[in-house]
Amino acid sequence: MADNEFMNLPERPKLRMVEPMWVEHMGQRFLHLRDPMALSDMTIMAPEAVAPLLALLDGTRSLAEIRSGAALRFGLSLTEANVRSLVGQLDKALMIENGEYRRAHRRALDEYRGLEFRRPAHAGAVYPRAAHALASAIDDWGRRFPAESSAPSPGGDLVGMVCPHIDFERGHATYAKLWQQAEPDLSDVELAIVLGTDHSGGLGRITLTRQSYATPYGALRTDADVVDRLARSLGREAFEEELHHVNEHSIELALVWLHHFTRDMDIGVVPILCGSFHEFTNGDALPDEDSRMMEAAEIVAHVARRRRTLIVAAGDLAHVGPAFGDERALDEAAKSGLRTEDAASIRAICSGDADEFLALSRAESDRRKICGLPPIYLMLRALEGAAGAHMGYDQCPADSANGSVVSIVGALLYR
Repeated sequence: MADNEFMNLPERPKLRMVEPMWVEHMGQRFLHLRDPMALSDMTIMAPEAVAPLLALLDGTRSLAEIRSGAALRFGLSLTEANVRSLVGQLDKALMIENGEYRRAHRRALDEYRGLEFRRPAHAGAVYPRAAHALASAIDDWGRRFPAESSAPSPGGDLVGMVCPHIDFERGHATYAKLWQQAEPDLSDVELAIVLGTDHSGGLGRITLTRQSYATPYGALRTDADVVDRLARSLGREAFEEELHHVNEHSIELALVWLHHFTRDMDIGVVPILCGSFHEFTNGDALPDEDSRMMEAAEIVAHVARRRRTLIVAAGDLAHVGPAFGDERALDEAAKSGLRTEDAASIRAICSGDADEFLALSRAESDRRKICGLPPIYLMLRALEGAAGAHMGYDQCPADSANGSVVSIVGALLYR
């Protein structure tokens, strides 16, 4: 490696939010790092002994301070060349926030905004790319998993939905039951506001885009007026993580089903990504103390009162087991216990109680890791007074040993 290969590194490097996973390779453990935004196809394999150093890349330390900190805190004896090489490789892989990533991000954002529409990122992998094949698959799932005849049909208008965002291979039964139950109430919907989990979103972030989302059936028109109204409230921050829309699957997978059942309608869409609620489940802060978030929820509520609107929260429930960092695999007793805990959250959803829904996760310090927590909470906050029923609860396997699961549910709210 040339001595000058990593000459232009940021003075105080800051590691981006990347996807870490411990892996075994040739008898050794490595921390595998991947860019969730896929701006680079490079990945990093950090040896277990060196991995603690990554915690020091927080944007406050110089390379020399990172080296000394590694020695003092972790007992790592590294040369200046060692530190420069590791940081340089991370920067080359676009994992340093204040390095090469900035230029790559700008180019990618300009390219995304210049497109005619937001392309279906998961077509061909999660669902068929061709419209006829997609329609055939959804129709087949519908025949195999019809709407639950025992599900109650509350009076009033359908105003809210909890839709999974798990892949269709595992979640198709719940998707099919949910959307078929909703179908009779979709015919007069003018606007769908889709709140999706942003799996790499910042704390409390609400991220907009003016791009229209496309599915194999064509492009669903984004309602720019509503986006602009939200943007005026949220300020510049509303678009700082806009590039997350490119590959995030949560909104896309819900819109595939929405588009299937509204293909003959001119329905407007407002796609909104919702970032992490970690500070609200593991600290003293509460989302209703965040004026920006609450004002955004009120704008959504105001729009929904004035137009025939469906608010969709594209979110899954629990993520538990070794695949998600837990020490123990789930046996049948643990899965039964999870079902009971999930049932309490589902009751809060169906009663329209945003505070209770959040309180359950706060009480357990987010032990179940409900990744749909932000969009579901914001939907419930915007639809105060709505209530409904759930259908299609399932625990989907998340590892080959079936010791980790993702739980999902479909729910419809009426007012």
